[in-house]
Amino acid sequence: MSQSLNIAALMEEQAALRPEQTAVVAPDGRGPDGRARWASLRFRELNAQCDAYARGLVARGVRRGDRVSLLIKPSLHFIPLVFAVFKVGALPVLIDPGMGLRGFLRCVGSMRPTALIGEPVAVLLSRLFPGAFGSVRLRVTTGRGRGLGWGLPAHQLAEPGEAPFPTAVCAASDEAAILFTSGSTGPAKGVTYTHGIFNAQTRYIQQMYGIEAGEVDLACFPMFGLFTMAMGCTVVFPDMDVSKPGKTDPNKLVEAIEAHRCTSAFGSPAIWRKLAEHGRQTGLKLPTLRRILMAGAPIPVWMHEAFQEIFDGKAELHTPYGATESLPVSSIGSKEVLSDTAARTRAGAGTCVGRPAPGCTVRIIQISDGPIPTWDSALELPPGQIGEVLIESAVVTPEYKDEPAHTAAAKIRRGDTILHRIGDLGYIDPQGRLWFCGRKSHRVVTPDGALFCSEPMEGIFNEHPAALRTALVGVGGQPGLVVELRPEAQAAGAGPQAQATLVAALRALGQRDPLAARITRFWVHPSFPVDPRHNAKIDRTALATWAAGQAPIAGST
Repeated sequence: MSQSLNIAALMEEQAALRPEQTAVVAPDGRGPDGRARWASLRFRELNAQCDAYARGLVARGVRRGDRVSLLIKPSLHFIPLVFAVFKVGALPVLIDPGMGLRGFLRCVGSMRPTALIGEPVAVLLSRLFPGAFGSVRLRVTTGRGRGLGWGLPAHQLAEPGEAPFPTAVCAASDEAAILFTSGSTGPAKGVTYTHGIFNAQTRYIQQMYGIEAGEVDLACFPMFGLFTMAMGCTVVFPDMDVSKPGKTDPNKLVEAIEAHRCTSAFGSPAIWRKLAEHGRQTGLKLPTLRRILMAGAPIPVWMHEAFQEIFDGKAELHTPYGATESLPVSSIGSKEVLSDTAARTRAGAGTCVGRPAPGCTVRIIQISDGPIPTWDSALELPPGQIGEVLIESAVVTPEYKDEPAHTAAAKIRRGDTILHRIGDLGYIDPQGRLWFCGRKSHRVVTPDGALFCSEPMEGIFNEHPAALRTALVGVGGQPGLVVELRPEAQAAGAGPQAQATLVAALRALGQRDPLAARITRFWVHPSFPVDPRHNAKIDRTALATWAAGQAPIAGST
């Protein structure tokens, strides 16, 4: 084989090119003045740490192809441990513990990991639930104590050595990792990633956003830091609980951005919503930032407007679209949103998610809830017509690991090429841009065949000034709308007269669109349920179940 595509080779390349540049920065407590302290590794130190961890894994029996469950918080340990597993040729298994204990244990048990590298609580959990972790032979903890079966402390895993560790040689099709979906739209599933997919993602993301070596990236979603570090960027982990992005303290984000002069950032809309609100209240300016990438849920227009104020018009908010199974698919920036697509979103056109990413072909096909084994060109719909979004790209993952039924439901074969049904509805506009209309599973189809999609309908009703957000639901075969009021409007909107006024205003907004005008039943919910990973995707299925047991608010018909 002429060249290894092991994703760890990109990290080694950066270590050779920029050995003294800071590679990773992480919080290290707070000083007496309350300010954050920071710890860091330079690229040569990072690579040496990866080699030491890789030697330690091999010495303790981890082999190429073994599955290694990684349950590590963002820290100085995170990147070197992940890349050490790649160097060995083993497969990191990344599962979101925020999905709930039962689902989490099911996912671990289905993967049968050989080793576990995790926080002390994760290692203790493996002792308390031996059924799920019965395959684990090696336990490594980021803590330092051995009591209660904590496992081997990470600093003792590291094996010193003079020569570089011989990184496993990998082809594009070789398995690299198993990343689990969040479980927000169905059971969490393990997605098989290859080294070729990781390499393609790194190239495409760098090309799409013009990310340059030497930049400083605020990684509010730790996995994204692996990509930017492989591009030669310094990765900064902020002081936040990544399992609860909706509770992030915006002051701590600002602290990290200003302390390290961050030029780029990535994270859930729930994080940036907090910072946008903070910025509007304080007049915050962040002059070092060139871009913020937000992914995980549609971005409301007001956030694009707020960040243009924070950026002072000199940077841009970008919204990459895709999924664990295929990312990136497309992207759009604030300037295009505010100058062109925002008005259409407010009028019920859905949310524009931009033009396809490099190497990506987006097709719209007829909506179907059953498997489609092989491609047929008759499935494709013309531009402008709403249908199911289908992706062809080098970043399309081949399967759900050990889940043949789910793989069959989501993949279409066209010769040797695998196409991915992303599970969303949308259409292509005359400019070749993709418009997102909502999840396929959230559509409402009435007995007369009318199709209601969440994004177009909610875009209209979200314009009510008291509405924080709205959600389309199907109750009894008919569309309805659930409203979450802004905090300042919740108390004032509780009385019968206020509710009647709210309904009248919502119905008036609905008159802008023939389909929206058919929505005449409304509910007010105190706080929408959201997904565990991004804290941003509305759980419309749960809201529909809730609404079915509640009387609509006064004035609904």
